[in-house]
Amino acid sequence: MLNTEIFPWNKNFETGIEIIDQQHQKLVHLINSLARHIAYQADPLTLDKVFEELKDYANYHFNTEEQIWSEYLDDDDRLKNHQELHSTFLEQISDIKQHNDYEEQNKGLEEILSFLTHWLAFHILDSDMRMAKLIQAIQTGATLEQAKRYSDEQMNGAMHVLIATILKMYDCLSARTLSLMKEIVEREKAQARLRLTGKVIECSLESIFITDQNKLLIDANPAFSTMCQLSHEQLLGKHINELKPALDKSPLKEAIAKGLTEIGHWVGEVWSETEKGDKEPEWMTISAIKSDDGVITNYAGVFSSMSQLVERQQALEHAANHDLLTGLPNRRLLVDRLQQALLLAKRSQKTLAVCFLDLDGFKTVNDTLSHAAGDALLIVIAQRLQNEIRAVDTVARLGGDEFVLVLNGLSDGEDISSLLNNLLSVIAQPVIVDGEYAQVTASIGVAIGRNDSDTPDILIAKADQAMYQAKQAGKSCYKFDENDS
Repeated sequence: MLNTEIFPWNKNFETGIEIIDQQHQKLVHLINSLARHIAYQADPLTLDKVFEELKDYANYHFNTEEQIWSEYLDDDDRLKNHQELHSTFLEQISDIKQHNDYEEQNKGLEEILSFLTHWLAFHILDSDMRMAKLIQAIQTGATLEQAKRYSDEQMNGAMHVLIATILKMYDCLSARTLSLMKEIVEREKAQARLRLTGKVIECSLESIFITDQNKLLIDANPAFSTMCQLSHEQLLGKHINELKPALDKSPLKEAIAKGLTEIGHWVGEVWSETEKGDKEPEWMTISAIKSDDGVITNYAGVFSSMSQLVERQQALEHAANHDLLTGLPNRRLLVDRLQQALLLAKRSQKTLAVCFLDLDGFKTVNDTLSHAAGDALLIVIAQRLQNEIRAVDTVARLGGDEFVLVLNGLSDGEDISSLLNNLLSVIAQPVIVDGEYAQVTASIGVAIGRNDSDTPDILIAKADQAMYQAKQAGKSCYKFDENDS
């Protein structure tokens, strides 16, 4: 954040009382902090926090001042008048805070800063300086009346001119400095956006190029250089059609020219030749960049490999349908496969079984070994489950230590007890994780899909309920849904 100050401290503000001067400097620091937050367009919550800190510290400072003054003045009118000034300021500052909308961070907040700087400068130079000179005179042996006359003499005449000059200077300085701070902040933001944009283009996997109005290359990102098998320096000055000969062939050439002329851009498929001589499809977007008076000054384009696009799409689909840790299907893919399995079972007059599996003792592994060990254990269990099922079956992870198996193509009355017992045995085998033995068992609930009314959600819910029955029966066992018993 900028170190520029709208209220620079100088020796003219020193009263000669150390604790008072220290607290004045703290108030000045808080005003400058508020100004910087306004320049950076901080959010309302942050502004409110800074504003509240300023108000609280001002109240603390006023209490400190009044304790010092009251030691020497007691119930004197000057002390009372000074206290009234403090009270009036706190009332004004509360009123400003209550009625100002921080989300309108321009005129209103600038007026607040102008008020704060003007009030504090005047209060220090006039009221506090007058009181400080009075107190200092009493400390040197003067009577109260003598101290008052001395203070008045010191604060009259040339001092009034000095105060007026300084206040005028600080009012002007405050407004101009805040304006300058805002301008600097806007420039910093613009430069940051440019740097970010440049970094994004540089790191992009898409091949990006920029030409002049004659389509001669003036810049390109590393991906474009790699695609063309030329260095950045070798690319500069070459015609884009020379680098991508397919663009110079009819009817593509005419289609691109028409798009750029009539609507300012063209998007479509371009078949480019690889270094091995093969043809590969690319997706190209090219746009005309115009000046304010409508004259084309540059062209900017992007080439995307169709094969890479397909690979990315496949990767996105895999991520959307599979568990990141184990690679197993997630709930989304499980429901889809279960829906297909239900349709197949109906056509083939076969049944299917949904097994809801929850690990026993998994939390202990997490707590005693580590969450990383727990993840490693889940990966091993997932692999063991995959090894035990057929190719037509599905094993999915719902999250945590919960798995679901879909067993397809079962004949009516087919006994799957041997498979379930085998699963319990395989899962219970110890696993070595980071040199430590980890062991869990499983509770399995089973629901058989027989009815036309069965849906994926219904079968999963039934199997889940049966799994809780297995837990209650002592764990490391399986239970069928009550309707399937």
